[in-house]
Amino acid sequence: MSHIHDQAMNNVYQQVLQRLLSFFSRAERTALQLLIQRLAVAAGGMDRIGDYKVLAVQCGSRDSCYTLALLRAAQLTIATRAPTTFKLRLATLRLNGMSQLALDNIHRSYNALFVYDDPRVDVLMVDNREVLAFDHRAPVSRAARESNRMNLLLIGHRGVVDGPLELWDDSYLATGEFHGQIARWNNGVDALVSGDPPRQQKRFIEGLKRAAAKAGLATSNRHEADYGGLFMLLDEFGTDCYQAFYEGYGQEAWRPAEQFEACRRTTYIDIHDVLVSQLEERWPLLTEFLGYQPDELAAQLGENQYVSVAVSAHLRGLQSCFVQGSTYLAGVTHYLQRALVMMRRNQLSERLCERADSAYGNPYKLAGQRALIADEAYQSFGLNEAQWVCLLFAPFIGQGASLERFLRQCHPGMLVAMPELHRAMQGYPVAEQILQWIVDVSGLPVSLVGNLYRMQPLVQQAKSMSPPDSHVSEPEQASDEASVTGERSTGR
Repeated sequence: MSHIHDQAMNNVYQQVLQRLLSFFSRAERTALQLLIQRLAVAAGGMDRIGDYKVLAVQCGSRDSCYTLALLRAAQLTIATRAPTTFKLRLATLRLNGMSQLALDNIHRSYNALFVYDDPRVDVLMVDNREVLAFDHRAPVSRAARESNRMNLLLIGHRGVVDGPLELWDDSYLATGEFHGQIARWNNGVDALVSGDPPRQQKRFIEGLKRAAAKAGLATSNRHEADYGGLFMLLDEFGTDCYQAFYEGYGQEAWRPAEQFEACRRTTYIDIHDVLVSQLEERWPLLTEFLGYQPDELAAQLGENQYVSVAVSAHLRGLQSCFVQGSTYLAGVTHYLQRALVMMRRNQLSERLCERADSAYGNPYKLAGQRALIADEAYQSFGLNEAQWVCLLFAPFIGQGASLERFLRQCHPGMLVAMPELHRAMQGYPVAEQILQWIVDVSGLPVSLVGNLYRMQPLVQQAKSMSPPDSHVSEPEQASDEASVTGERSTGR
């Protein structure tokens, strides 16, 4: 029965391969052969390919789905030519803000490529440091939402005071830690395979190093500015990238703990140079075979895959009216203008630019939806407006160096309690109302705020909170005679 079942499954896989290859252009067929050669060389020859396992991280983006299709085609093609083929590990990190569209894109790709029931493929996701079978219908667990929320706050509070916004550095650190851990789970993998372009790799490594510095992790400068140096860099960080923040508090360990190898041997295989560069040639494979549904505006204008354009503009508006003494509208306008100019300068299609203009060309419309977007930000990240504003000021770092300024601007009624706030963050007993105020406004337990209080601010060159790959110089921020410098954070 086992032999009959194996033969039946092999027939199914051959049918999947034939249909998959029918969507390949001539250039994609050439790319497939180059990919097979590259994998065979990395494995030490085709006779050893059956013992080789590669990791492909799946986030639901256009490029990750496309790379997966090529890897699956390579795996199934080798299976028709050799006794065995390489093994695949597909893994997704569940973070707050990940859209259902992205999860559905992953699921449709997995279904089309028939990976769920293939024993040669691990289909995984990580939720709150626990390795689980991938399930596109499962929401992020309550524990993971809370952990992700606190990590965002802790990393974010370590930013440069009065500097440009860098609120999403936690996603770099979480993703880096995820790569290091999933690569050594359950006998590990031999290589990470990615088709990310060099500029994207460089940006990720820079963001990871910046986030690591905020988390108190020492990094050297000897690593390459691409994924080739990723695992050496992660080795320096150790197994817990957030340890400094959670001292005396505790957090979940990676689990199942007994399934993680102590030694990592993973290398990196870059396949960007073999991928088809013309996006038009990719669309039939992506949309007709994989069932990929694009969100083109979010991909081009968003800061990352976890935060919408509206939320990014909303936070710019909060920074403008609370921190910079201008108005919410000025901040929203500034951010959207930069994003739209970037699209034009990157010579994206006129159709896409017109859609962007229609959706975001009127900052007054977006500013008028402030309450609605604030609710989106809360639903996605678990932070209300008072907590976002607190994060923008980062008032606790450096023994509360910016605390007085934060209170004067946003909570003047608490100025009289400032000595008690300092005592609370130093660990001394204070009134319950003081402790509750710290929790409500910061979104963090008092003990973790105390850990931030004992950390020093970083001195670094910060990049602005702008859409990715933007090399556009900032236009002058619009002035507004009706600037409301005394606007207060809602909710507190």
